[in-house]
Amino acid sequence: MNNRQLFLQHLAQTTDFPLMIEVEKAEGIYLYGPKGEKYIDLISGIGVSNVGHRHPKVLNAIQGQLDKYLHLMVYGEYVQSPQARLAKAICDTLPESLDNAYLVNSGSEAVEGALKLAKRYTGKPNLVSCVNAYHGSSHGALSVGGNEIFKQAYRPLLPGVSHIMYGEFSDLATINSATAAILIETIQGEAGIRVATKEYFQALRKRCDETGTLLILDEVQCGFGRTGKFWAFEHFGIVPDIVVCAKGMGGGMPIGAFIANKEVMGAFKNNPILGHITTFGGHPVSSAASLATIQVLQEEKLIEEVDKKANLFKTLLVHPKIRSIRNKGLLMAVEFESFNALKPIIDSAIKLGVITDWFLFCDDSMRIAPPLTISIEQIHNACAVILQAIETVDRK
Repeated sequence: MNNRQLFLQHLAQTTDFPLMIEVEKAEGIYLYGPKGEKYIDLISGIGVSNVGHRHPKVLNAIQGQLDKYLHLMVYGEYVQSPQARLAKAICDTLPESLDNAYLVNSGSEAVEGALKLAKRYTGKPNLVSCVNAYHGSSHGALSVGGNEIFKQAYRPLLPGVSHIMYGEFSDLATINSATAAILIETIQGEAGIRVATKEYFQALRKRCDETGTLLILDEVQCGFGRTGKFWAFEHFGIVPDIVVCAKGMGGGMPIGAFIANKEVMGAFKNNPILGHITTFGGHPVSSAASLATIQVLQEEKLIEEVDKKANLFKTLLVHPKIRSIRNKGLLMAVEFESFNALKPIIDSAIKLGVITDWFLFCDDSMRIAPPLTISIEQIHNACAVILQAIETVDRK
């Protein structure tokens, strides 16, 4: 059996129509197939490859750690240099009040840990999140997710969860003295790149302070430079109580984290001890890769180039079929008339060598979130292919 047959026969499937792109190698912004196919990856593995595929400095960090040790012990018991150095590097990018990082394996796990921490620290029962939010697929993360299509088959879920409209001031009244935390994406991702105002986030921060509610910002997609600042909340003049990250932080390796201050995080140490446990969280190889990713973002000044590159996409992607482009930095949604209009364009672009996608809760919009390493010339090439794909579909 070849790889495609093995994939369909033995690897658990999540749809009846997987993309079936077979990848033999990846480098920079490109994926390569076994028969010489070459694709521009404009979605970065859904926001993961912020520094491109197989960045040399990330590979060097991985190799260096492979020569020392792999997994040694469950999280938080042994002093491991990659974990300690990464935690310090993450906290150095954040305001002083966020000085304690808990390392996990994924964004969904980071969300689970943050929700547990909020309930444990505040002693309150209830949670608030947003309509059309996506926070992961594990049980607690699904409970605070904001789209019923993905939730209905798994009820009953966590009790005490309320949903509000993202960016809607009047809904902030839902947050009250019984609310342990509100979990909110700083930029709504799967809703199709929705950006609330600075005034909204400041009102949200004020409401949390008034009610003793912890503000948890989900920066799994929008963190680590994606929006033109290291953290998306820097655009809005607020500081969360807990921030959640994953995806782009690992340079292609699996890792996530939730970060709070030391007092809040200390709630996990007593009554009971070991209040949150992970075996592989902060795996030393992933931690080494993540530390190298931070260094690449800072040393190569990739974040400073984000707005210029995003503006070039917006300048080049002009066509009567494109209704609008929403973005915060290189987190972009290109809106078309409908999913039926968009899907053939995505398929055509893949055949022409450019990979894009749509959004879970916004299927009329094309997802563009390329590696931050993408060059000006590569942006020109990618946009030319997208416009060609639109024309190809238009002629049919």
